[in-house]
Amino acid sequence: MDLVTGGTGFVGAHVVRALVARGERVRCLVRPTSDRASLEGLPVELVEGTLDDPRSLHAAMAGCHTVYHVAAEYRLGARNPASLYRSNVEGTRHLLQAAGDAGVSRIIYTSTVGALAPNPDGGPADESHFPPNEQALIGHYKRSKFRAEQVALSFAREGLPVVVMSPSAPIGELDRKPTPTGRLIVDFLRGKMPAYMDTGLNLVDVRDVAAGHLLAAERGVVGERYILGGRDFTLREILEMLARLSGRPAPRLRIPAWVAMSAAVVNTAWSWSLGRDPGIPVEGVRMALKPMSFTPARAVRELGLPQSPIEDALGRAVEWFRQHGHVPA
Repeated sequence: MDLVTGGTGFVGAHVVRALVARGERVRCLVRPTSDRASLEGLPVELVEGTLDDPRSLHAAMAGCHTVYHVAAEYRLGARNPASLYRSNVEGTRHLLQAAGDAGVSRIIYTSTVGALAPNPDGGPADESHFPPNEQALIGHYKRSKFRAEQVALSFAREGLPVVVMSPSAPIGELDRKPTPTGRLIVDFLRGKMPAYMDTGLNLVDVRDVAAGHLLAAERGVVGERYILGGRDFTLREILEMLARLSGRPAPRLRIPAWVAMSAAVVNTAWSWSLGRDPGIPVEGVRMALKPMSFTPARAVRELGLPQSPIEDALGRAVEWFRQHGHVPA
């Protein structure tokens, strides 16, 4: 039996599907209030619980040999960042303690490339490029994931069989919230992106990310991390691909950094005054102003991580967003 946390989310739903396709018995830890649409019709066992409830975690672990801890709170510009640390850091600590008590044989922890540092040579960063401390990272989301990763690695040093996954920016179907990368696609399809910033992303097919999790359970080295990435693109290149796929024109106007930051400051202040997270977070713009590139070479070499065409994944994302009412058909 395999346990998946975050199975109702974007990456987690694909990990569940990959396990089911391989014929594994799968149990998903789900919050009582979670939207379970991504799990509908799948032969999986659902167990209600939360990462801050050790009793529910111990119950979910019973009889499991592998745990995929994919659950995380992913928000930029959070008005109340304390919840990020509770979910991502303390929640991970509780889960790993329960996994250790249950004697599971392998734990795959999903981190993020956001917890890595740039390559000082200017080339793609790899798993060895780690920041000296969390203050070197932009924003509370990255800092919370940095802390959580340190927790996971400390458990590994104490003998718990933990392997760390560091996905870049996954794209594909089932991005229900959507994620910040998915929101970029949706905004483009809605015609809400008249201009673009001079930045970039490392895009990866979400199905490859899921495959990487399963491969790490078989071949990953305990206490090590693997970048689950694809290819580096400029934002303009991404928008031009979306234009070819959707038939919408790509924006030609590039926004100066000060304009983007000014808009983010106003939007964040206004959103916080209304008690909600911003649509244009200052944190997100600050990240975009310092784009990073990554290499998945280690995961390709040691795990056999697939490198599927990015345009195919973008095409599936466009079609899924259209079919599910995020944009006009």
